[in-house]
Amino acid sequence: MRTYDLSPFWRSTVGFDRLFDLVNDTMNDSDTYPLYDIERTGEDQYQISLALAGFTPEEITITAEQSTLTVEGQKAKKGDHNYLYQGISMRPFRRVFKLADYVQVKEATFENGMLKIALVRELPEAMKPRRIAIETAGNDNKQIEQKQAA
Repeated sequence: MRTYDLSPFWRSTVGFDRLFDLVNDTMNDSDTYPLYDIERTGEDQYQISLALAGFTPEEITITAEQSTLTVEGQKAKKGDHNYLYQGISMRPFRRVFKLADYVQVKEATFENGMLKIALVRELPEAMKPRRIAIETAGNDNKQIEQKQAA
């Protein structure tokens, strides 16, 4: 595994603290449980799938806050088991995903041990690109496009 020194960036930039913290946290994340996929399902649509064999929807909590999505699971204690071999991990987990600006959780479904979380990036109208009409002075405020077409 490679290690990266981000100190030259800290010395020469201002206001990128959040970005460097995100990179640093990602490089130091060694926990691989539970297994998950992140998939792009459309231009502004994504899906996170987590393999949660042995869990039920009641044992899983999904929390969305500003730019963070947290999925937590705690297996309820049921009965007394006498395992000869236990290969299915039932340990508690907490998986945190950092979300980009304007990415929102739309829905979550649980089927056959797979938790699927649908995400959508929804830009506010004020942030979407818009065309600005150019007017000419002295010609009854007609747009340049209309003047050139004539």
